[in-house]
Amino acid sequence: MAKVLLALCMGVAASTTVWAAQVSPPVLDSERVKEGQGIYRQYCSSCHGGNAEGALDWREPNEQGELPPPPHNQEGHTWRHSDADLYEMIAKGWRDPFNETDHLTMPPFGEILAPEEIEAVVTYLKSLWTEEQRRYQLQESLKEPFPAATKQNP
Repeated sequence: MAKVLLALCMGVAASTTVWAAQVSPPVLDSERVKEGQGIYRQYCSSCHGGNAEGALDWREPNEQGELPPPPHNQEGHTWRHSDADLYEMIAKGWRDPFNETDHLTMPPFGEILAPEEIEAVVTYLKSLWTEEQRRYQLQESLKEPFPAATKQNP
């Protein structure tokens, strides 16, 4: 019985991997990308850079023991997070778990931005990633999509 379950689990894992390698992420809505880029420039670029390149030395803690804002382009790790995770980070703010301080290192924008605007920012970020990164992020987002309060657009 255990061998059958193991084989079944391995088959599911293999088929998921094959699916992820074969499925192209959806084409991004160019209007949503443009809208998200404008919101990003207004609210995010002062910390994360005008081209989403992140702060200098973003991998090294600063004097306070905090990691500077990371890039959101293909050089960073934003693409590893699901739509739900990215939405929550933007809406509620974020404290990097590796930071030595307890305060939020990114302020919450949920009181400033409408859910659709947060979703547009995430859509813009997707336009900065490689197809492989977008494929991985799509797989994560199928498990954890945008909250129901938003109208999902790729």
